[in-house]
Amino acid sequence: MRNDRRRRSCVQEVKTVNQQQTLYQPKISRKRWQKIWRNWELYLFIAPAFLYFLIFHYGPMYGIQIAFKNYNPVRGVFGSSWVGFDHFVRFFESYYFWDLMWNTLSISLYELAVGFPIPIILALAFNELKHKRFKKLVQTVTYAPHFISVVVMVGMVIAFLSPSTGILIRFVEWMGIDAPAFLTSPAWFKTVYVLSGVWQSAGWGTIIYLAALSAVDPGLHEAAIIDGANRLQRIRHINIPVLVPTMTILLILNMGSLLGVGFEKILLMQNPLNMESSDVISTFVYRSGLENAQYSFSTAVGLFNSVINAFLLVTVNQIVRKTSENSLW
Repeated sequence: MRNDRRRRSCVQEVKTVNQQQTLYQPKISRKRWQKIWRNWELYLFIAPAFLYFLIFHYGPMYGIQIAFKNYNPVRGVFGSSWVGFDHFVRFFESYYFWDLMWNTLSISLYELAVGFPIPIILALAFNELKHKRFKKLVQTVTYAPHFISVVVMVGMVIAFLSPSTGILIRFVEWMGIDAPAFLTSPAWFKTVYVLSGVWQSAGWGTIIYLAALSAVDPGLHEAAIIDGANRLQRIRHINIPVLVPTMTILLILNMGSLLGVGFEKILLMQNPLNMESSDVISTFVYRSGLENAQYSFSTAVGLFNSVINAFLLVTVNQIVRKTSENSLW
């Protein structure tokens, strides 16, 4: 009898809980819609960005499946035959796999080692300038290259480094030095690529660091000056610690695009003589997909590139999360 009563009481409690949940769910959904309606201006404001990513970034993802198929434009995506991981195996076993990986990684690491600290150094230097007009002039000069298109910038590089008409080549030869073939030598391609990219983007990259430095309390510098700290000591113990969270986030994002070397600039600077060091994954995907019409194979290579970048992003973020509080999530 006691066991039956206990069972009945338990069943009754479960029924009451379920009834409370069913009564509570409409209230929750109604409150959510009320909040959305109350803040409809904010949702309308973010709607264009949401639609942009939904249509142009998430929508085309259905085409990823052709990396696992032998895509035929006549049959379409769903009518093409399924081949599994054959395209990935073909890429991994190809003779150019390690060359592409080495060129992509070396250019990315070279660009990260040179291009990452320079905006930080420039931001610290700009922050110490007291003459406002001179500071604005220097910032304008360093920001201006960012607004030059890649095509124009590569044209400027060719104009300066051309073996026949290059200004820098003529200057080096005037000094009695044999000028190397910057545009055609595989040994010089990565240096020219990285330094030209740093020249174009370093000034623009200082903006986010200057915004972080604007949050520094001037009283800290005044107290440090009273204690006898010089300028370098104040930069080291006050300004740099403020920049550490921003530096960490940007470093994580850069590591997430370690294999994402853009193909536009490399394609414009590429020629048969420097192909040995200029051929990267993105240019290979471009040639395979558009020039050779190997759509499935190029999609598989691009998917491999994206998966590795995502893996690096998550891994580096987890490492930073365990060692500090400055992580993406």
